[in-house]
Amino acid sequence: MTMLNRALPWILLALGFALLPKALSSNTAITMLAMMSINIVFALSYNMLLGQTGLLSFGHAVYYGLAGFFAIHAMNYVVRDKLGVPLPFIPIVGGLAGLFFAFIFGWVSTKRAGTVFSMISLGLGELVAASSLILRTFFGGEEGVTANRTKLPAFFGYKFGPQIEVYYLIAVWTFICILLMYLLTRTPFGRMCNAVRENPERAEFVGYSTQRVRFIAFCLAGFFAGVAGALAAINFEIMNAHSIGAAQSGAVLLMTYAGGAGYFFGPIIGAIIITWLQITLSDVTGAWMLYFGLLFILVVMFSPGGIAGWIMMHEPVWRARRIVRLIPAYALAAIPMALVIGGAIFIIELAHHQLVKAATESPAMHFFGMTLQSNAIGTWLGALAVFGAGVAGLKLVWPKVSDAWGAALLDDAKEAR
Repeated sequence: MTMLNRALPWILLALGFALLPKALSSNTAITMLAMMSINIVFALSYNMLLGQTGLLSFGHAVYYGLAGFFAIHAMNYVVRDKLGVPLPFIPIVGGLAGLFFAFIFGWVSTKRAGTVFSMISLGLGELVAASSLILRTFFGGEEGVTANRTKLPAFFGYKFGPQIEVYYLIAVWTFICILLMYLLTRTPFGRMCNAVRENPERAEFVGYSTQRVRFIAFCLAGFFAGVAGALAAINFEIMNAHSIGAAQSGAVLLMTYAGGAGYFFGPIIGAIIITWLQITLSDVTGAWMLYFGLLFILVVMFSPGGIAGWIMMHEPVWRARRIVRLIPAYALAAIPMALVIGGAIFIIELAHHQLVKAATESPAMHFFGMTLQSNAIGTWLGALAVFGAGVAGLKLVWPKVSDAWGAALLDDAKEAR
């Protein structure tokens, strides 16, 4: 029974990868699922540094992007020289490329930890990003490098032309990477990474080289980031300078931290949510980057453990079957919370329309089915009133949420006695 309990999450994960395309059959949804899977591997590889070893890197996209370029060049090389390497083996090329560059750059950067490591990673990231515009033969300049995955040799009759076939290829590699990275956290080395994160002085005292632990973790993170980069090259059939830039490094940092760097499944949640927001928000509003910045600030200020930390906070109450006592308080807080979110969106969209669009377009804007004048004082007062009402309502009902938590935890303490 214990073995079944351990295998159940992995069975459910495999079923999820297999059945989601059946439920979401549109090409747009399948493409989104493929991007989510790629970002899951990328975010988990970053969490090997941030969450497991305590290394804050600002240049993790280097290994993702360089591996993607090596993978796409490998695809073109296979087609040109008619080699018998099918597409499912290309991620191995990306992983080895990521490992190679992580070995070189990690040998320098992991000699120090903390702020020094972060600054070195930032410098290396900017160095490679600048080089991508100079070494045009390899990076292809601003246009990037393209490939055609369907020209590679077939794999059991599959040419991976349809998006559904590409999705399942990415899903298989994602499942393998998730499993391997999870098993790595259960090894003595994974525990040692946690020790280096928590107390490097004590780790050295018991005979471990913290620099060596950081270096090995850095190389492994580079390998899995390389696999993610190769999967991106397969999915998009193009790689450009954007994939190795600071924006890509910032995106994976946001995914990992917002999801919850302290938990293995946190980056998975973050990758799914941030990828979904990137795709949907960019189609809805031109200020979508501002929402990402605000999301990161709010997580840092109010939920440092990320979404996973907030979920795990409820674990003791759930096990004690007291979660029902929190539902009325949460339902009461949901109303002012909705007003705060709606008011904030209202203000952001008004400001964006007035500052960006009003100069070339009409001041009239559409917001949730309403036509409003972005330059009218009444519209601004209404947006501020909605936001202010939400903030006041939260201050009013939040003590009830605290009381509900206190009552649930007090009952747990009484039962423990």
